[in-house]
Amino acid sequence: MDDFLKERLVKYDTWLDRGQISFSSKIIPIRESLSARQWVLPSEQVLNILQNAQSIAVQKCGCRVHFSRCNKPLDVCFLLNKTGEHAIGKGQARSVSLPEAADILRKADEHGLIHLTLYRPDHEIYALCNCCPCCCHDLQLMKIYNRQDLVVRSEYVAMTDKDLCINCGKCVERCIFDARTFDDSQMLYNSGLCLGCGLCVTVCPARATVMELRDP
Repeated sequence: MDDFLKERLVKYDTWLDRGQISFSSKIIPIRESLSARQWVLPSEQVLNILQNAQSIAVQKCGCRVHFSRCNKPLDVCFLLNKTGEHAIGKGQARSVSLPEAADILRKADEHGLIHLTLYRPDHEIYALCNCCPCCCHDLQLMKIYNRQDLVVRSEYVAMTDKDLCINCGKCVERCIFDARTFDDSQMLYNSGLCLGCGLCVTVCPARATVMELRDP
């Protein structure tokens, strides 16, 4: 295992063993995927998190800087409150307004990045990252090393109307959790594997896929 991942895993397992955290990160649906469901948004929706922060900073994604396995945007990782202020003081991040943060989120969606909130032992969200599966430490630990206990799914699940689906494959390309596959030119969907990121919704030209609450 890469030392970068090993360091993260040792930290997480220490916190888990002490009962200080229940998980390391949580999937948050991209805002655009929920545009038709604003009235049922959970409290942990990405713009709500940023709006409720006392201050927002953005820095380069440490995972993509370390692994350099893709050309996804780097300046997309948000640090909140004291964590962000500390990073700004060290010259590692810069302060951003809420409108600029919203623009960064839109760019992240265009590049197929998913939102992950990161937690410390005090259960406070200290970072909101926009992640790719090839570089993100938590997604790698989950997918490659079978640590599904570290990443919690969102309150939402994608639902696809097969009568509307045109089997274009755009959602299959976007799904990083292998919930969508092709078989004889037909899109197959296993909702049990969906973690609720919403990336499939924003690329569906037929509007066949929507996000629904798992437990209304």
